[in-house]
This record gives sequence, C-alpha cells and structure tokens, in this order.
Amino acid sequence: MIADFFKRLTAAKDTPLDAGDARLALAALLVRVARANDDYTTSEVAKIDVILARHFSDLDATGAAALRAEAEAIEDTAYDTVKFTRSIKDAVDLDDRMEVVEALWELVLADGERDHEEEGALRLIAPLLGINDRDSALARQRVEARLG
Repeated sequence: MIADFFKRLTAAKDTPLDAGDARLALAALLVRVARANDDYTTSEVAKIDVILARHFSDLDATGAAALRAEAEAIEDTAYDTVKFTRSIKDAVDLDDRMEVVEALWELVLADGERDHEEEGALRLIAPLLGINDRDSALARQRVEARLG
C-alpha cells in the first residue's frame, strides 16, 4: 500500500517521454541548458526557437515556439537528464547526436559568453549522448568558428 502511494507520487511529478520522442527531448535539453544558470532570458528563448526551426525543417516559427513551450513544461517536472538523452540515443545515430551537441554549444555561446553553469550542464549531457569530451570540444570549436 505504501509502495503504491510512492509510485503514484513519483509518477505524478515525472512525466515520461514517449520512447521515440527525440524531437521533444532535444527541445527539453536546450531548455535545461538555458535554465542551468537560473537566468532563462528572452534571447535564449528566441535562440531555442531558431535552433529548433533550423533542425526540424517542418517547423515554422510558431511550431518551434509550441515545441519549446511543451519542452519547458516537461523540463520543469523532470528530475534527471537521462530520460531526455536516452530518448535521443535510442532514435538518433552518432553523427546526428554530434549535431545535437553543436546545437547545445550554439545556445551556450549565443550571447558571446561561456556561462559556467550552462557549460557544466552541457558537459554532463554530452557523455550521456555518447559524445566524449574531445568531440564535444571540437563541436564547440566549430560553433565558435561559425559564430565568429
């Protein structure tokens, strides 16, 4: 009886993703990284929308904003990052996961500063996606070169 109570309590707070929902998982990871420093700005929101629209060609600005809003709600209730990274790992090959890491670096570096909390979140996420530190650093360098 007590075990059932705790199961219901946990289930109510941690909404699981569907196994194949890598799109929503990417959006949630972007939100998680942006919120890592407890300063989730409107410019970060806009950048997430741009990244989502670029990565998912079937999304226009409105669709990207809707996906981000859904991801914000899910990220609010998620206790850990593994459910997001697992969803992506299950659906996306290694080369495409490198693109995910590049998208995360693009968000971290968008304002021209490397925030320690955001960078720390990304350094936690990359290995969970199967990307080692060296490849993550190379991804960061590619993004820095693109951003100028």
